[in-house]
Amino acid sequence: MLPPRQPPRLDRDDFNHISLGLPGEPTRYLVNPFGLHYEEVTPENLLVVNASGELVTQSDDKPNPAGFALHGAIHAARDDIHCVIHTHTSAVTAIAMKEAGFSHDNFYGAQLFGRVGYHAFEGITLYDEERPRMLESLGDKHVLVLRNHGLAVGEADAARAFILLWVCQRAAEIQCHTGMIPGPDVRLSDEIRRGCARDAAVCKMRRERGPLWPGDNAA
Repeated sequence: MLPPRQPPRLDRDDFNHISLGLPGEPTRYLVNPFGLHYEEVTPENLLVVNASGELVTQSDDKPNPAGFALHGAIHAARDDIHCVIHTHTSAVTAIAMKEAGFSHDNFYGAQLFGRVGYHAFEGITLYDEERPRMLESLGDKHVLVLRNHGLAVGEADAARAFILLWVCQRAAEIQCHTGMIPGPDVRLSDEIRRGCARDAAVCKMRRERGPLWPGDNAA
């Protein structure tokens, strides 16, 4: 039996979303309910929605309508992406506010070299008409910075999406701290950046080490 629902708290961000495609069920996705903190999300209260973010199964909870415009567009257009995570932590949003976006001169940022797209802010992502423009901004990349907003990452499964999100978060944190220190930064060459992005790829680790987690049998 689930614990009674608590009233929403104002000290948390309820506007983050995680979606995951259901195996063997095209255009069906799991998503966290709107209004619940991640620590409150359980297998029992996950929602099943279609590519438009509409509920497919009965639930007293509701999805966030602003969330799935982006998620649904990515899921529908990219066969290589089955998990999408959208967040806007303080560090990530700070990077999204800067014209230059992510720096690729720190250990984490270098791993993102050539892997980040940028999309201009058009307001809350409620409208289907924005989907083609978001997809154009993403291109063939796996990280999309939403200017003045936050970011979304997409990967083949939840584990890889989380790893990529963690790298983005650390890159943003280091960049924010670096900006507080006077003096010039040490710059990396594009060659070094490309090597970091290549060596950080999960597929390379899998080839060298085998499966990275239980059930990891992806090619």
